[in-house]
Amino acid sequence: MSELELLRAKIEKTTLQMLELFNERGKIAQEIGKLKEMQGVKRFDPIQERKLLNLLAEHNDGPFDTTTVQHVFKEIIKASLELQKDDNRKALLVSRKKKPEDTIVSILNENIGDGNAHFIMGPCAVESYEQVKTVAQAMKKQGLTLMRGGAFKPRTSPYDFQGLGLDGLKILRQVADEEGMAVISEILDPNDMEVALDYVDVIQIGARNMHNFELLKVAGATNKPVLLKRGLSATIEEFIYAAEYIIAQGNDQIILCERGIRTYERATRNTLDISAVPILKKETHLPVVVDVTHSTGRKDLLLPTTKAAIAVGADAVMAEVHPDPAVALSDSAQQMDIAEFNAYMDEVKEFAKVVQKSPAQV
Repeated sequence: MSELELLRAKIEKTTLQMLELFNERGKIAQEIGKLKEMQGVKRFDPIQERKLLNLLAEHNDGPFDTTTVQHVFKEIIKASLELQKDDNRKALLVSRKKKPEDTIVSILNENIGDGNAHFIMGPCAVESYEQVKTVAQAMKKQGLTLMRGGAFKPRTSPYDFQGLGLDGLKILRQVADEEGMAVISEILDPNDMEVALDYVDVIQIGARNMHNFELLKVAGATNKPVLLKRGLSATIEEFIYAAEYIIAQGNDQIILCERGIRTYERATRNTLDISAVPILKKETHLPVVVDVTHSTGRKDLLLPTTKAAIAVGADAVMAEVHPDPAVALSDSAQQMDIAEFNAYMDEVKEFAKVVQKSPAQV
């Protein structure tokens, strides 16, 4: 064997030793990450990183200069942080790796996540008993039982209609009991949760409150299903972690809702991230709903986006209906009237049958 071959053999042996040590360091970093997670400590510790870099400078005898050595180890430290992150992600209670089978959320006589397309309909905001009753009767004729309606309305402008509050919840409950329906309504304040539980069957946490961690915790401490909407500019990872806040309190009856995210596009109210549906269903075991009303803000797009949602595997679709949208106190342009709702439902139910019968042909 030549001298060059001997040196190359040494390089290979040293490289394998470095690999073994590198992976050993990674395992130690994972253990540190688990301890930090238990203690509620941030993964990144700049003081410890500086200590390690100084240690390298003190003991570096060359031939690499200290700057080069420190640069290499900065990358190793960065990779170790990502390893801790991945390890923590695998431990999430909402993760598909934690629970391979689908979670089914039962609401009245409907099982969200059972492989069928479900529909959540109702007015944007509760305005009167007569308004809610009219919509509920139209829903009942279509065989729907999941009724949404806003009693507490988070509005961009403080001068816009803010909802009827508790009176709105009472109207929803009365109509739901009369028509045999379930109530889905948004709660904004953790202090309102206890009284709201007497009126709602599903707690909705809206997009603007996805990062309201105290509200998430309070919802997680209840025994009611929670419909969690994705934040206006939230990443899918942030959305998943918001759901983790709820399930960490013991409530695994969570429905994730993709409702569009804010982008530079102005043709629609928001931009519907339809790819979020299969991603969420792959990464988590939770059912996924698509809100076609808030994602588009346009009645003419409700039907095609509903079909798209069903085609990619959404467990349910949410849309808004009003007896007379022109006089609605909120979001009049995006709500269907009763005739439009009936035509919409007739077509989407037929489409859902086709998808469930032969999804590959869609």
